[in-house]
Amino acid sequence: MTNQNVHASVKDERLIEIRRDQMITGAVSLFKEKGFHRTTTREIAKAAGFSIGTLYEYIRQKEDVLYLVCDRIYDQVRERLNEDIDPNQGSIENLKKAISNYFIVMDEMQDEVLVMYQEAKSLTKDALPYVLKKELEMVEMFESILSSCVENGEIVLSDHERKLISHNIFVQGQMWGFRRWVLQSLYTLEEYTNLQIQNLLQGIHSK
Repeated sequence: MTNQNVHASVKDERLIEIRRDQMITGAVSLFKEKGFHRTTTREIAKAAGFSIGTLYEYIRQKEDVLYLVCDRIYDQVRERLNEDIDPNQGSIENLKKAISNYFIVMDEMQDEVLVMYQEAKSLTKDALPYVLKKELEMVEMFESILSSCVENGEIVLSDHERKLISHNIFVQGQMWGFRRWVLQSLYTLEEYTNLQIQNLLQGIHSK
């Protein structure tokens, strides 16, 4: 799915997606190493494997790349949260599977997530609300699953509790990447996921 906020002069959506994926991969590596402001569009083009002229067929400015990074994270989370999950069945098993799938995405995309948060300050005042909205939409995915569990009598939570737990799950996934220097020396991803789910369910079931 192409980002409607980023203009492309090319009309082939499949080609746009391929080129932008190459661009994101190259840019994330550069942003992580040098930072957003010290990275040039020419360097992004070179890392992506094409010319600066080709680059500007798919974006208008360097800031557009951060839009694309944000959307890549969002699209992957949305896709994985629905993987092997029945959206009409509010169950603890669905909740556990959604959390596990989300943590896997955060593990696979930890560089993108890290760059997104480090460089969000570089976004324009018009672009930042878009990124924050996408983040809230990801949190709302968990809130929806928790609401289904409440409706089916699997758990008992107030609206305020559901919102806070949804944010907690979201941050726990990101924490795997943000604090990887210590967490990933102590736990495997599976161990980390199981412990976080165990702690979450203990807190809910002890009510």
